[in-house]
Amino acid sequence: MLRPLPPRTAQLLGRRPDARWPAPAWLDTARTGRMAYRLLGAETGMPWLVLHGGPGGSSQPELALPFRLDAHRLVIPDQRGAGLSGPRGRIAGNHTEQLVADLEGLRVVLGIARWNVLAGSWGTVLALCYARQHPQHVGRLVLRGAFGLRRKEVRGVLHPHPGQERAVFGQRHWPRGMLNSSAHVLARMEQVLQVGAPRVAALRLVRCWNLLEQGAALHGLRRSLLHAAGLGQPRLASAVRRAWAGLRRRRRQAEAGLSRPGIRQADRRGWQKFRIQAHYLRHKGFLRPGDLDRAVATVARHGLPSDWVHGRFDAVCPPANSRGWVRQTQGRQPGLAQAHWPVAGHLAGEPAMQRALGQAVQRQPAQAAP
Repeated sequence: MLRPLPPRTAQLLGRRPDARWPAPAWLDTARTGRMAYRLLGAETGMPWLVLHGGPGGSSQPELALPFRLDAHRLVIPDQRGAGLSGPRGRIAGNHTEQLVADLEGLRVVLGIARWNVLAGSWGTVLALCYARQHPQHVGRLVLRGAFGLRRKEVRGVLHPHPGQERAVFGQRHWPRGMLNSSAHVLARMEQVLQVGAPRVAALRLVRCWNLLEQGAALHGLRRSLLHAAGLGQPRLASAVRRAWAGLRRRRRQAEAGLSRPGIRQADRRGWQKFRIQAHYLRHKGFLRPGDLDRAVATVARHGLPSDWVHGRFDAVCPPANSRGWVRQTQGRQPGLAQAHWPVAGHLAGEPAMQRALGQAVQRQPAQAAP
């Protein structure tokens, strides 16, 4: 059931809606929830479902950048409990199978027979799960920075990279012993999840987690910058340098507020995101071992073309994830999967990543042999 826009939506958005990033529409979902989603582009254009990362992330205007709004119709939802979808931060009834059901319900309400899917990071997990369950409603997949849900990927965020400023940061700000193993951090997450509302003592963990995520993204950006400069690509290097400087500035601001007393609005949003993210990481995405491999096999078996776009210097999700799944698909259906390796880290907004995503979206993929 579609619902009208609530009166406080503009305030919740934090910015005035415009043609490039309109105000959301709403769809009632199971367990008294509601999904916020945005429709962009041409009403008669090729439909694309665009899935944000996280878990616990939200849709952002940059997700629409790879598309031609005069030729594409974009459906960009906030996943259950995340972004503007409510109840925000609620983990009861929040699992991957329900996220898939939410997306299928949205497709039915919008009257879309078949849509393509672009997804990034955690969104690639959801995209593969959706394609496995509803292959007849998927045209093709464009997957950025594929997440494998492996414990070592979580550990890659929580533990410092050698020679990186985060090594000093981790020892200085994390509670003693917290960086010894990802199991310790995830166990602490479980304790925090038992609290129904943010508390000052727990906010330090949430703020530190946010800073470590930013540190991993900065690491990939820095390596991209050095590589672009070494290749003699000044325009790319300049664009990457601006992105790196902007993220570094935001990270310094966040670090400065790490020990600030009181609970701010940004803390409440971070708390809601943290609850969803910790919930999914603790349960390994609610998937069994091998489920993602089986999903890729289903995609190949139904002849769904896939583009795997992965930054060469991704410090969050290892490029080996995409490399292995491309190889798996090619073994079943040669030419059905295409790999793209931009000079980029993990973030969707990085210059080389945006260019590679745009090329993947516009590419005319090969179809499976009959």
